[in-house]
Parts: sequence; structure tokens; C-alpha cells
Amino acid sequence: MRCVFAGTPAVAEVALQVILDSPHEVVAVITRPAARAGRGQALAPSEVAVLASGLGIPVLTPTNLQDGKFEMQLRELQPDCCPVVAYGALVPPLLLGIPKHGWVNLHFSLLPTWRGAAPVQWAVLSGDAMTGATTFSLASGLDTGPIFGTVTEPIEAGDTAGAVLDRLAVSGGQLLVATLDALAAGSIEAVPQRSSDISYAPKLSTSDARIRWTDPWVGVDRRIRATTPTPGPWTMFDGERIKLGPIGAKGVTTDIALPPGQVAVIEGAVLVGTATLPARLDLVQPAGAKMMPAGAWIRGLRTSLPMFQ
Repeated sequence: MRCVFAGTPAVAEVALQVILDSPHEVVAVITRPAARAGRGQALAPSEVAVLASGLGIPVLTPTNLQDGKFEMQLRELQPDCCPVVAYGALVPPLLLGIPKHGWVNLHFSLLPTWRGAAPVQWAVLSGDAMTGATTFSLASGLDTGPIFGTVTEPIEAGDTAGAVLDRLAVSGGQLLVATLDALAAGSIEAVPQRSSDISYAPKLSTSDARIRWTDPWVGVDRRIRATTPTPGPWTMFDGERIKLGPIGAKGVTTDIALPPGQVAVIEGAVLVGTATLPARLDLVQPAGAKMMPAGAWIRGLRTSLPMFQ
């Protein structure tokens, strides 16, 4: 099929590559305009734009999908289908009917659970044992269209949101190609989503990533893993924000009691108190520095009783 692919970040780049390796033809990609990134805040194209440009595939970066000029461009491309992966903007109804087989969205959850921008992060934060990916026909509304297919993926102890998403990018890309294959063969029909079990996954903000040391250990662990790598888990220490690496499944010491936020070194391990059992820190990134082992960080401190806030 002739495809116009819509996507923006690295996870969409993976899916795009899977389609490029399939018999389907990608005649153009739609991606978000270049955005400022990094410490220098220089304008940088999206990962999808970089991949497509390197292969000579036309790249469209509309600032407004309702613009008549963009609608004309899309019609001229005559797509059979528009696969979508983490594009970053809602597709208006006037564009939905242009491709013969519509817009097929790859969403990283088992719909109708975790509709929205951060499904994997919310699955980890909520302690879900299982997640997955879903292909569905794009419709008006937030991730509400009928479903073509799903794949499942367990969330293992110690998994960060980034690690789960990396795995789903591959298996989800394969599901997307399988959906395109079936649409081309006329062998698949979309099934309406269940009206029960609906939940929402809005984008997690920087404030959402702040560790609550008054939470039980399990809540601290989930928040750190859910916000790794973005927006990045953090806490306050000595008036400065510091970032933390995952504490891991073995991050707890059972026979020590510490007040929430209290940091201590016990038998070589850097521990911090929670509402229940203390967590063991592995990696710490002080303000203006690189990520470092927690032991190296605490050896450089001048205070003898560090406390996280």
C-alpha cells in the first residue's frame, strides 16, 4: 500500500523503519516541526524527520493540520493508508477520510485502558503487571476508534517506562505492519472498543516526577521507574534539584528504619527512608553534574546528615 506515515519521536522512528523494511511503500512522512532541544536549545528535527530525510523520503512539517494547503498536499499523495505512531497532535476530521483505509494508529497500551499521551508511564506508575500495544482506526476523540489488533508485554520488576517502550516499539511496529498487510488483503475488520475499563494517561509533568519520600517504598520505586527517562525522577537536596537513577528491584533493605527522606550509608549502601522500608540509591545526578554512583556522590558531601525533600 501507499503509506503516508505520521510520527515524531524515537519510538515512532522504530515503527517507521519496520514499515520501510516491509513491502509497503512510504511516499512521505508527517512529523512535528523542528523543536529546541539540549542545553544549547538549538532547533533540531524530529527523529522521524532525520530517518526519512536520510532516505530521500519527503518530509511534511505542518504547523496546522487544518490548513488547506496541507490538505491539498495530502490528497495529492493519494495514500492508501496513513499509519500513525506518537505524532503529537490530533488529526482533524477533514483529513480522516482522505486515505482509502483511513489512519491506523499504533498506541502503546491495551485499549481502552490508558488512553492518552503517556500510557506506558502510567502503567508502570500504577503497578500494572501487563501492558501492550494496540492498532486502531483513528476517529474523532482521544484514542476511541475501533481496534484492529493487540500485542501484550509484561512489565517486569525493575522495568523503567523507557525499557518497556523500547520493547513495544519493536513488537508494536510488527503489529502495525501486520495490520497494514491485513487491510491490503481485505482480511481484517476493526472491532469497537469496550465501554468498560476505560482509563486515561495524560502527559506526566516535571512536578509529577518529584519523588514523594512519604510514599511507601513500592510507590517511590514505581514513580522513579515510571518517569525514567522522561521527565526524569528528581528530589530536592540542600536547596538544589538532583536527579535519581532507578533503585531497582533489590533496592530495599529490610532490617533498617529511616525517616522519610533521610539518607544514610549503612554497610556501604546509600539508603534513603520512605514511609515503609528504605530504598537503596544506585545513581545520583547533582545539579550541573553527570550521573554518578550514589556512593561517590555522598562521599563528596560536606553535610553528615543529608535529607531529601
